[in-house]
Amino acid sequence: MKKLLAPLLLVLFSQCKQKAAPPAPVYPVPHERQVAWQELEFYGFVHFNMNTFSDREWGFGDEKPEQFNPTALDARQWARIAKEAGMKGLIITAKHHDGFVLWPSAYTEHSVKNSPWRDGKGDLIQEFVDACREYGLKVGIYYSPWDRNHPDYGKPEYISYMRNQLTELLTNYGEIFEVWFDGANGGTGWYGGANEERKVDKLTYYDWENTHALVRELQPNAMLFSDAGPDVRWVGNEHGFAYETTWSNLMRDSVYAGMPEYSEKWASGQENGTHWVPAESDVSIRPGWYYHAYEDHKVKTLPQLMEIFYKSIGRNSSLLINFPVDTRGLIHENDEEAILKMAAKIKEDFQTNLAIEAAISSSADRGYGYEASRVIDGDYETYWTLSDGAGPKANLELDFGKEVSFNRLLLQEYTPLGQRVKAFTLEAEINGSWEKIASGTTVGYKRILRFPDVSTQKIRIAFEDGKDIPLISELGIYYAPKLLLPPLVEREKSGKLTLLSPDEGLEIRYSLDGLEPSELYTNPLEIQEASTLKVISIDPKTGENSDMLQKELEIAKAKWKTEDEKAIDENASSYATLSSSKIQVNLGEAVTLTGFTYLPMQARYPSGHITEFAFRISQDGKNWTEVASGEFDNVVNSPIEQEIRFDAISAKWIELEAIKTADGNPATLAEIGVLTR
Repeated sequence: MKKLLAPLLLVLFSQCKQKAAPPAPVYPVPHERQVAWQELEFYGFVHFNMNTFSDREWGFGDEKPEQFNPTALDARQWARIAKEAGMKGLIITAKHHDGFVLWPSAYTEHSVKNSPWRDGKGDLIQEFVDACREYGLKVGIYYSPWDRNHPDYGKPEYISYMRNQLTELLTNYGEIFEVWFDGANGGTGWYGGANEERKVDKLTYYDWENTHALVRELQPNAMLFSDAGPDVRWVGNEHGFAYETTWSNLMRDSVYAGMPEYSEKWASGQENGTHWVPAESDVSIRPGWYYHAYEDHKVKTLPQLMEIFYKSIGRNSSLLINFPVDTRGLIHENDEEAILKMAAKIKEDFQTNLAIEAAISSSADRGYGYEASRVIDGDYETYWTLSDGAGPKANLELDFGKEVSFNRLLLQEYTPLGQRVKAFTLEAEINGSWEKIASGTTVGYKRILRFPDVSTQKIRIAFEDGKDIPLISELGIYYAPKLLLPPLVEREKSGKLTLLSPDEGLEIRYSLDGLEPSELYTNPLEIQEASTLKVISIDPKTGENSDMLQKELEIAKAKWKTEDEKAIDENASSYATLSSSKIQVNLGEAVTLTGFTYLPMQARYPSGHITEFAFRISQDGKNWTEVASGEFDNVVNSPIEQEIRFDAISAKWIELEAIKTADGNPATLAEIGVLTR
């Protein structure tokens, strides 16, 4: 009898514990391919094409195939770096606006097949695909609908050409995870020698319905990207930032690729959007999308890259970071160093989920299979939710059993049943009462909140508003160690000096006398005289400090006057264009000079870099003495601050003359300065 009783009880127990039916979806909901794509989160762009060799961002279309000739191309290096950075795939610019293609297309001569690279027998798309597959990365294709080289662009015949090339790309290289259509369309171009402007109706010219149908037929699992989707949309900027409120829902029928008002009205999505079209945040690791040697010193810093991570993946968006591969055919060493530092910091920030060890409860749940514990089981397919009709308001409470410190909250909704949450708050129990720590609006696939360090035993996440009952798949509580880098130094023309911490909760210590930094920084400093600044960041919790930054500060420019103040405003982002070849500066008083500095224009599209110069001094602004002349070596490829020294001499006025500029255009300068020590 006992032998029969145990199985019977087990059957009865399992019947009592039958999982409740899942809630109804809140439309729109994602397609299976969109769910799979969202799980990738982080992947890379490779901008490498004719523009790499013409040193342009947008080629005109008149470039020659012979120009394309990388000296050490290694697609395996690209794939290795992407893999080590934690990326899940790579997308390559198979054809950019200039029309040059990276595979031996049967439909054009403007191709690698007519370049000296690999003796005209190379297929860069194949090498790229092979490298990605070797490293377990998914393969994506960028194809520009605009073609400034093709003679038929703007005519119906071009659409057949475009579809023929898409068929080659989507048939010959295996599975493609994303097809990326740029929104830049129509304008001036070479167009087979016509050298004219051609405008197209961006809404109708490409017959997107049938073009998309072709992609669907050839690559049914590929995501289609453009401003309008249909599968994934542009985030509306090139900073890599999604929005504080980012919906995956979009009024898709109201947008189209290249529409002028897209960024302002549609990019953040809409709560009442009709289709599921999630956001992709794209950004280059340098200012430009293509490689320019003059940007080797402008690779994004670790704080900048982490800000991008938290404002993209942390705001319900995927992240697409671009590598401008150089003329060798390699990802530059500076870019590799930067992206791997970012990968290490992300890993450090999310190493330990403190929530896993906590006791978790909820204000209510749907029953067996939907309990609060589902949000910390590490399985995205399980989730906590409420009974039908319960409304959007509910709480999750965690008790760590002891006081813990943390500064990150991660939430994920179960998006296959729609995006729901509209508002939530994080509270901590402090001295017996609940205090608000942070708040957010949308969650979507993933939301990460950053806030100052909190120490407590209990926390509560309150879901305050939504489109229906919440479905929370995962919850994470983390302590991200401080970003221990030296502070950023900013100085104004007045002499006001500001030190900016690389992370919240750090102390800044400094000195101005060349000794070890010991003074606690609290407010901006007024520094008029030449000084040696030494500065460090310190984590007061651990006592650890950053490397020390030493910066030589020169006399303040408060008394200086010149025709164009942008040349002396201490702002590297602004620049002066000289109306003549000279700039004269009144220093306001006699100063003993030992040299001068010239910071070239730092804009994205630089012009007028001074290559040959003469520098003169004066006591009255009328009678001038030349004290230095010569060249700024390699200023085009390395437009960093140039420093010229000479024997000490007193002056009240200085004059810099541009004898020659690199491109023959009027001389420009971001900043002129003096040396006094």
